[in-house]
Amino acid sequence: MKFLDLHIDGFGKFHDRDLTFSDGLNIVYGKNEAGKSTIHTFVRCMLFGLERGRGRASKNDTWSHFEPWDNKAAYGGWLRVEQEGNRYRIERNFRKDKKSLTIVNETEGKQVEPAKAFLDQLLCGLTETSYTNTISIGQLKSATDGGMVSELRNYIANMNTTGNMSLNITRATSQLRSRRKEFDRMLDPDAARNYTALMGEIRTIERDIAAPEYENQLQAYQKKRAEFHNQISKKQEDRETLLQKIASGRQALSGAQFTDEESVTQYRDETLGIYDSYQAAKTACEKKSMSVLAGLALFMAVVTGIFTIIIMVQEHTRRLSLPNGRLDNSFMAGLGDPAFLLISVLAIITLLFSVTGAALLLARKHDRRNLSYTGKLLQEVFSRHLGDSAISEEAMEAFLTRMEEYIRLSETLVRSEASVALQAEEISSLKTQAASCEEVITKQQRSQWELEKKLEQLSRCKDQVESLQQVLEENDRIREEIAAIDLALETMTGLSSTIRDSFGLYLNKAASDMIGQITGGIYDSMSVDEDLNLFMNTRTKLVPVSQVSSGTMDQVYLALRMAAARLIQSGHDEIPLVFDDSFVQYDDDRLATALEWLSQAYDNQIIIFTCHQRESQTMTANQIPFHLIPI
Repeated sequence: MKFLDLHIDGFGKFHDRDLTFSDGLNIVYGKNEAGKSTIHTFVRCMLFGLERGRGRASKNDTWSHFEPWDNKAAYGGWLRVEQEGNRYRIERNFRKDKKSLTIVNETEGKQVEPAKAFLDQLLCGLTETSYTNTISIGQLKSATDGGMVSELRNYIANMNTTGNMSLNITRATSQLRSRRKEFDRMLDPDAARNYTALMGEIRTIERDIAAPEYENQLQAYQKKRAEFHNQISKKQEDRETLLQKIASGRQALSGAQFTDEESVTQYRDETLGIYDSYQAAKTACEKKSMSVLAGLALFMAVVTGIFTIIIMVQEHTRRLSLPNGRLDNSFMAGLGDPAFLLISVLAIITLLFSVTGAALLLARKHDRRNLSYTGKLLQEVFSRHLGDSAISEEAMEAFLTRMEEYIRLSETLVRSEASVALQAEEISSLKTQAASCEEVITKQQRSQWELEKKLEQLSRCKDQVESLQQVLEENDRIREEIAAIDLALETMTGLSSTIRDSFGLYLNKAASDMIGQITGGIYDSMSVDEDLNLFMNTRTKLVPVSQVSSGTMDQVYLALRMAAARLIQSGHDEIPLVFDDSFVQYDDDRLATALEWLSQAYDNQIIIFTCHQRESQTMTANQIPFHLIPI
């Protein structure tokens, strides 16, 4: 693989920036703070991606550090590479809400699915960790010679024992043992006993709350009570409505001066009697024959009376003409006289005619008085009940109709009052049932309160059990961690020597072959004793690495990184070497030697980021071809 060019949409201080790389050596030159490390990081992020940290770590992570200064919406870009004759464009957007990865095969003009197998092939089998530990080469971090010796020894030890410079077997072993002690302190020895006790208490509470007395019938009885109250309310409303109607009906009867059906019937019958009397009197008064008969009877009485008087006068005169001595005898004798009989008959007839005429006159007067009296009564009745005092058959029919209404009203009132009495009994019964429900509800509430207390206790116990389960699970996890740590310690102890015998020997041999060339033959090789102490080999003696210069240490460091890179990339195309101010501690001779060796030893692309012009001047002086990229 080799890098062709890149474009930065937005990354750190750069925005809409392009860089082009050539085959062979590339010098990316810029003064301090020019952005070399930013471009170096951009290349790594385009190859392996950039994830944002979580929580507090996100404030100082790589994603936040290189978030664009300007136009923060554009965070990413593309990198064009060539591998096995094909050109690929790797496009990435690091923005969290628009994160994307696109790979385009420009040679074939199609987009490629960024599957893991394809990425492994494209990146020559390197992971981000192996990339950082091998071909991405920086200067040693230590500032003093003693610190550089320690870091170099750790690097050698790690590469010899684990194959990875970022893993320190000694420090890892120490950390694992320290971690095991922490796990031992984290174990809760009382958790199992407390868990058993709580489970027993839970079973006891669950047995108690399953008793019939705690059966929850509260809602059922509350529903019944509500139904009873609803029925009572409805019946009371109906009763009040009926009472209002009864009161209205009673008021109507009272206004008509009635009390009940009997009073209405009696009043109706009395009125009918009055009406019959009125009709009879009216009929009698309308008859003229009565007056004629009365007049005729009186006339006949007068005639017969006059006739009787005449006869009596004549008889008296006749008697006076008789002699005095015969008067009494004649009178007493006259009792059997026809004249006397005639006078008696006429007197009786006159009396009869007189009595009859008088009787007829009195009867007519009585009829007229009766007609007047009954008429006044009827007028008063009709006026009171019909609003009109006119007497007629229609009025009488209307009156009877009105009386029938009062009778029906009276009957309705009687039935309504019976219904009111029945409703009162029903309401009383419903109130009794509601009171009974209230008693049951009170008992249920007490039982439910007790149940709630037990449930609260049960909940607390279950919460404690849940917490203890977590503790027990944590204990199990801790024990698994402890077992894993023990296994890791055992495995690391067993494998470290095996790795050192295989990978370490190969790495030492490969690095040793390079050291002679890098140091210009000053040191033939290097070796590591069983205590992982590093020695530089000369033709006459072994020189401890602590006795060599810092420049030589950097050369050893470079040799090891180059050896590790070749070992990791074995079987793949080589990926470009990237140096980030890796030759700061080299003097001019060492720099010339290293650059000349690199140009010959590494066939693929080399990119050197530097803030000095020594590298370009040295390569120009030694006629080493390179491509300068100023920033």
